[in-house]
Amino acid sequence: MSRKPTDFSQIITLLNELHKSFPKYNIGRHISTALDGSDLWGISDKQLLAALNKYRDQQEIDAPYTNERELDAIISDGMNLDHLFDEDDY
Repeated sequence: MSRKPTDFSQIITLLNELHKSFPKYNIGRHISTALDGSDLWGISDKQLLAALNKYRDQQEIDAPYTNERELDAIISDGMNLDHLFDEDDY
């Protein structure tokens, strides 16, 4: 029967995953952003793990959109909104 990984080992694993997913971010940025100003000294491993999991989930949701051509088209279309209301389109 295998033991459940400790919160500490899960934190280390999660930080490794974050490093692989976001190699330009340092560990301090991950922890600081995950804790969002909370007191690091008084936080338990369980609380830190929960905060890091929530942070990872948010990072995955907030992934930057990288299709530059499509972004340029959206911006261009937004700057020419008067074409949306042309009578020929109805």
